[in-house]
Amino acid sequence: MQSNRTPRRILLPILGAAALVAAPASASILNYVGECVPFARAASGIQIWGDAWTWWSQAASKYQRGQTPEVGAVVAFAKSAALPLGHVSVVSRVIEPRVVMVTHANWSRFDGKRGQVEQDVTLFDVSEAGDWSRVKVWYRDNRGLGSTVYPVHGFIYGRPVSGARIARARPAPELTGDRPDYVGSLIDAYAR
Repeated sequence: MQSNRTPRRILLPILGAAALVAAPASASILNYVGECVPFARAASGIQIWGDAWTWWSQAASKYQRGQTPEVGAVVAFAKSAALPLGHVSVVSRVIEPRVVMVTHANWSRFDGKRGQVEQDVTLFDVSEAGDWSRVKVWYRDNRGLGSTVYPVHGFIYGRPVSGARIARARPAPELTGDRPDYVGSLIDAYAR
């Protein structure tokens, strides 16, 4: 006799996928609390896993990469003494060739704790060649750019490389706010 029931090994993955699709419309990436990697993946749509410092090399066979900022691109920070696991953030606004705004998680402290999301914060290219290989990042505790210079590999764009069997990434709509502080971003970058 044949059963009308769907086997559990088929039903459970379907139910899991349905739960993701059925997330409440009010859920926002800005409410996320945690590490930078899951946040960057959700905010950019770029499907890479693993520590932030590995994203640049992983992207080589999947997504286009470069040295020019674009909205929705992931900024791949290199591993360094200050960032032993690297860092990833997502470009939310391009202000000018050497100043962008990023949205990222787990950078500044809020009430002494890391993990929260910051939207539209300044990222400033301080490299001599203007190639985005060295940056300063806005830090909440300073209310301005921090003094540390971080090495950056470059930008990972949401466009698949030729032959990659992946879909084009779609950034989250909340990546940028309604009223980002463009002037403040430029002041942070250029006022010494």
